[in-house]
Amino acid sequence: MAAAWEDTDAEQARRRELLQEISDRLVLITVRLAHRRGLFKGWQGDIAADTTPIPAWHHEPRERRGLASVELTAGWHHCGGSEEGVFGHSASLLVAASRRHPTGHPQADERVSRHPQIALGLVLDTPGKRIGPNAVHSLAQLTPFGFPRELLAADRACTDQRTEHFAQPVRTLGYQLVLDYKQQHRGVQGTHQGALLVDGSLACPAMPHTPAHATAGLDDKAVRGIDDSSELRDLIAAREPYFLKLKESADPRGVIRLQCPAGGPSPAVSCPRFNQVHRVPAPRPAMVDLTSKRATAAHACGQTHRPDLAKRTAAAPATGRVAADLPEAHNPPGALGKFDKFRQDRHYLHPAWQDAYRPEQANIEGTSTAEPKATASTSPTPRSDSPTDASPGRPARADDLQHQPAHPLQLTADHQHPSNRRHSRSRRPPGNRLRDQHRSDNTSNSPGNDENPD
Repeated sequence: MAAAWEDTDAEQARRRELLQEISDRLVLITVRLAHRRGLFKGWQGDIAADTTPIPAWHHEPRERRGLASVELTAGWHHCGGSEEGVFGHSASLLVAASRRHPTGHPQADERVSRHPQIALGLVLDTPGKRIGPNAVHSLAQLTPFGFPRELLAADRACTDQRTEHFAQPVRTLGYQLVLDYKQQHRGVQGTHQGALLVDGSLACPAMPHTPAHATAGLDDKAVRGIDDSSELRDLIAAREPYFLKLKESADPRGVIRLQCPAGGPSPAVSCPRFNQVHRVPAPRPAMVDLTSKRATAAHACGQTHRPDLAKRTAAAPATGRVAADLPEAHNPPGALGKFDKFRQDRHYLHPAWQDAYRPEQANIEGTSTAEPKATASTSPTPRSDSPTDASPGRPARADDLQHQPAHPLQLTADHQHPSNRRHSRSRRPPGNRLRDQHRSDNTSNSPGNDENPD
């Protein structure tokens, strides 16, 4: 069975595709109904992707006793930041998410749209297997709906996938990536045509060392607590002027054009190297009407010097190729090689990144954590804090279960079939009936309970 799950035989592949088609249709029924009723009106197309564990109903393998598990296709799913794994399967989920309004907006820290945050895709697979292709498969199923395509906030399991398995096909579908990284992948991740890849964004090599390595070696707790660390926020903000600027958005092939931060009509930094390589002709002197207050105020001689608004001067490295040597950088999908899986479309930990990644991941975490554990619905005994707890020795009745919180995948007494609810009060577990009968037989045959013939 396990070999059939991974087999590339045509018949086995057809069966797997059939099972996945059934799963897709079940999930997309809700999406189709919500779309027909106009519930996605105002949704910008942001999606969150995550993998969540689905515990198996059977026991895990026991190596000491040499026993395997009945769930041959299951495995150990390790959530981020957790050392204890969950034995079962991994569900690759897609949820219709929403970013927050930026700071300064009248509705800051609120969701941009009020659409239903429902699941858009679900693929069940062995933990650690085909994480990227499963997410791409679910995204491709949404094409017939004609939904807008904006941001895709993915967890670190997707970030660690090979470029051709996740990042490249996702960008080909028209989505922009918002990613998070593992501790060992933060900071300067590589170079491309002289530019630095700093937390997924290409930057000028003249970026100071301290801001470039501000996140290197930081653990997840320090990254999540950026709101409480003014030093980290200042270092992240100091990166902004050195990032390469987007000159042209992606074309149908997915190619984007970037340029040096010192180039263009509105340079962010003043780079001596750029001025040496790219000579800019001196502007022709212009006539100024001294009788016009507006014209004199707009002239450089009439402006007050503001040190806080002055452009930063980037010191070019003494050796090596710099980004200023190339006024434009063409970046087709996969151009960064093995580092292309780290590239994203929001500057890491910047306010724009936080307004997109945090709420969208919170949306899908709320959906994935609502999935119950396999053992949650196996215990019939009510909770001890319930006002109608069953007394010791008495089995739980249907009226006791009416006061329990409704389980997402378990029918309560209110939702049971009438025929089952009619007999639920008088039905007792078989074990209790046999135990009571055996107890009564022992009691009647005991010497101390013999009736007196007189």
